[in-house]
Amino acid sequence: MEQLGFWEVEVPRKVVNVASVPQRSPFRYPGGKTWLVPRIRQWLAGYFPKPRFFIEPFAGGAIAGLTVAFENLAETVLLVEKDEQVAAVWDTVIVDDGGAEWLANEIVNFNLNLKTAKDLILSRPKLTRKIAFKTIIQNRINHGGILADGAGLLKNGENGKGILSRWYPQTLKRRILDISGVKEQIRFRRGDGFQTIKKYLYNPNVVFFIDPPYTASKKKAGTRLYKYHQINHEKLFELMSKVNGDFLMTYDDADEVRSLALKYRFETRLVAMNNTHHATMTELVIGRDLSWLGRR
Repeated sequence: MEQLGFWEVEVPRKVVNVASVPQRSPFRYPGGKTWLVPRIRQWLAGYFPKPRFFIEPFAGGAIAGLTVAFENLAETVLLVEKDEQVAAVWDTVIVDDGGAEWLANEIVNFNLNLKTAKDLILSRPKLTRKIAFKTIIQNRINHGGILADGAGLLKNGENGKGILSRWYPQTLKRRILDISGVKEQIRFRRGDGFQTIKKYLYNPNVVFFIDPPYTASKKKAGTRLYKYHQINHEKLFELMSKVNGDFLMTYDDADEVRSLALKYRFETRLVAMNNTHHATMTELVIGRDLSWLGRR
């Protein structure tokens, strides 16, 4: 079979329809990885026994880690998040005893309208639970779910519903309580993803799922999506080359990213998805050995 050159594009073999994947996260998160869920199952299916730890150092909406916990694909899931707002949600749902129930009830009892939304956004809560509640509301009413400074409210939204376009309180309640139901398998730490990787660098029983802010390419899409978007991608690739366990990374397909993969002798594959607007998109999957994804 003819081999592809490094810069050639692999033809995706199967397109993942995100609508067919269970929605576990309460976030509508920019760069969410729902499309990758079938590939994560495929990746971890090759492990027997299952991994001791599944670590998501840049958790965000944490769809990968949540899937692993719900489907019992690893013994323990560790989520790590630096963003204070996002971390407050995971602290409340996973760490805080009774926090998930409190948050779920606040959501279903909140009368969302333009005035209450603006009042909440202008508030400066101090308690973690209150920050978590504000974060969920912002995530639901801002364009694209973006929490970074400068994000605006939905104006028209779906069918002219404006800020109510993505407001499904009963669905959010169910997701939050479902996560609470499996939280014995999940640990959460507020902190830096790099430090977490370093801590578990030499543990052979750890697998990492790495989904950093996409700022390695010239597009630098992550700069407008995330509060903490500045990361050293070269250092991240160097760290992953040293881990004793396994890992899977996702990036946008860019020359800068492929150059780093080549430098550290990682394999790359393009994976296709149909997004919620029915458009086919691709992202780059990176690992030491991607033979489980099949031939190029």
